[in-house]
Amino acid sequence: MKLHTIKSAMLAACLVTTMCFAGALNPEPAPGFSLQDSEGAAVSLGDFSGQVVMINFWASWCVPCRQEMPLLEELYSKYEPLGFTLLGVNVDEDPAAAIEYLTEVQVSFPVLFDTANEVSKAYDVIAMPSTVLIGRDGKLRFIHHGYQPGYENDYQNQIRELIRETS
Repeated sequence: MKLHTIKSAMLAACLVTTMCFAGALNPEPAPGFSLQDSEGAAVSLGDFSGQVVMINFWASWCVPCRQEMPLLEELYSKYEPLGFTLLGVNVDEDPAAAIEYLTEVQVSFPVLFDTANEVSKAYDVIAMPSTVLIGRDGKLRFIHHGYQPGYENDYQNQIRELIRETS
């Protein structure tokens, strides 16, 4: 009986650590940042002022991140003409694995590299992937920790809501 209790507690702990959380935030200004893209060019959050911005923090070793990436590309392609951008922020210490992955699953949105995890710390990233949505006014509006199939529907609804707003 005791062994069963220990196994149940371990299973519960695993489930808690892999659960996803999504929610609206009290709007506050999004932390500014500048990171390099795969070609070494600096890309800043400020470059997208007045747009709806989704920041997706991901890692090459993260299975849900890999599952979500093609869905993010679909969202970007669909909503980019309406004033939406998506920034993929890779958090691997060495971006080589991420660059290799991106040769398999190509995306057209900017992919930036946060090798020192400074930006992910500024955004309190606690799970992979984590996704935040920023309104046209530059304020944090939604956050998603983790990914489960169906989250892309939530993303789409939130993107539409933010696109309809004016800053």
